[in-house]
Amino acid sequence: MPDRRQPDSPTDDNPFAAPPEGRPDQPWQPRDGGGGGNGESPKDSDGQRGPTRWDPTDPIQRRARYALLAGMWGFFFGIFGIPSVGLLLGALALYWGISALRGKPVPATADGAPAAPAGGLDALGPAARPQRTAAVSGLVTASLAILLAMSSYALQLAYKDFYVCRDDALTKSAELQCNTLLPNNLVGEVLKVRP
Repeated sequence: MPDRRQPDSPTDDNPFAAPPEGRPDQPWQPRDGGGGGNGESPKDSDGQRGPTRWDPTDPIQRRARYALLAGMWGFFFGIFGIPSVGLLLGALALYWGISALRGKPVPATADGAPAAPAGGLDALGPAARPQRTAAVSGLVTASLAILLAMSSYALQLAYKDFYVCRDDALTKSAELQCNTLLPNNLVGEVLKVRP
């Protein structure tokens, strides 16, 4: 098989390449991932700073991440049949997501100085986008987790006689007789005790 050579990459990406013609040597400096050479975040074409890193000390950003994680796990617990944990995590994710999205501005100081710029997600500028996405995703998954938990509890309440009969049955035949308490629809087919 013939050797397929890749086209030569430009020397701009090679830190070990010689400088271009007519340009003096420069001392080596470590590059950061963002493209700014002096440790600052990269700047957009408008001259504004780009997204900053996630700050774990900011409670608003933390709540946005917590909302996403709690909502996701609450949804999983609801799917796998543990509605009490799903309901708890869904409620926490709902609280954290709403408080992260509200992002109240920093209040004015007592000496009458003007208030600082808006706090929370609004103060982050372009960096607020991933945090806002996390908070909204947390709200969506929290709503689904709460919906699953509530539907599970509603199902148990609606078919309480069946569940009591099934739990009190001492033999398999007595447990099978509890199927007469179920309706002849899809829900009854799902809940039916199998022989």
